[in-house]
Amino acid sequence: MLTVLIVDDAPENLSILNDLLRPYYRVRVANSGIRALRVANSEPKPDLIMLDVMMPGMDGYEVITKLKDDPNTTDIPVIFVTALESSADEERGLMLGAVDYITKPLRPAIVIQRVKTHLELKAARDWLKDRNAVLEAEVERRMEENLLIQDVSIRALAHLAEIRDLETGNHLRRTQGYVQVLAMHLKSHPRFSNFLTPRNIQLLLKSAPLHDIGKVGIPDHILLKPGKLTPEEHEIMKTHSQMGYFALEQAEKDAERPIDFLAIAKDIALCHHEKWDGSGYPAGLAGDAIPIPARLMALADVFDAIIFQRAYKPPLPFEQALAFIKEKRGSHFDPDVVDAFLACLDEFQSIAKQNAEVSDNLKAVYSDSPDVDDLKPLDQIS
Repeated sequence: MLTVLIVDDAPENLSILNDLLRPYYRVRVANSGIRALRVANSEPKPDLIMLDVMMPGMDGYEVITKLKDDPNTTDIPVIFVTALESSADEERGLMLGAVDYITKPLRPAIVIQRVKTHLELKAARDWLKDRNAVLEAEVERRMEENLLIQDVSIRALAHLAEIRDLETGNHLRRTQGYVQVLAMHLKSHPRFSNFLTPRNIQLLLKSAPLHDIGKVGIPDHILLKPGKLTPEEHEIMKTHSQMGYFALEQAEKDAERPIDFLAIAKDIALCHHEKWDGSGYPAGLAGDAIPIPARLMALADVFDAIIFQRAYKPPLPFEQALAFIKEKRGSHFDPDVVDAFLACLDEFQSIAKQNAEVSDNLKAVYSDSPDVDDLKPLDQIS
């Protein structure tokens, strides 16, 4: 049964409305504004309130103001029942949030019909509110499901490149972690803050595992060759950046709508071998012409390639990676990205340690004395 709260300081008025409404509704009564606020917040909560205006202490206008300010009672419809007949009084009540305004003396048929109408309207509003909540929950569930499918698809695509090179199975996870560390450190830097927004950092991390997707197009005898590549082989290896870009661009064209992370993924795939001084590939971009995501990945990729085993080189100690990156500050790498790396060395080492492939790699990463002093293989890091 629906509940109606009647608020009036006059006992005879409470009695009249109670007798009129009780055959149809559960009726609760309050003889003051303060009492009305307590009853409105107790169970069973009223579905509608019939409120007198002229009451001692707290009048009806103050009561409705407090009801509308309270999230627990703001949705309860209020009908003013009063002897005040001026249009100004009625306008004031409606502006404060009342749904109707009934003047005394009361006409029973009118009162019953108005109460019935506003309870039906409230029921319809409540149904729509509940329905909208269900729909919003369903939309949120489907969005989460779509994002999960998207993330799984991205990682599956990225693993296509890595599955052919078993020595770099955790390379994706590590480089993604390094890029996150760099992005979080640089997000307030004047040169990076406009791009490294929370949204773009999220997209950057989603995109990072696709940086070497183009390697699926490199022949095994080059991709898995032990030792240094010939100049001709190295030129073929370098095409992986363009192949990755074109594959992602085609995926973007095939999509029914724009997908934000693919734009960043294309920048990373195409440009993560560009160098700050313009000596990189495929386009020889220099300085700020290199997209920020690619500049972060360039350092992350090289760092990881140095300290972990590749087909063309053994794992080298962390100290050699550190020396190499310092040496290439301002030539291979954006100077500010190198500075961020130097400020976050402990985090880089922690990521490498937590996601290492085998114990031999860890020994190399944390060795006190390098067991390999020739950095020539690093010239062919891909």
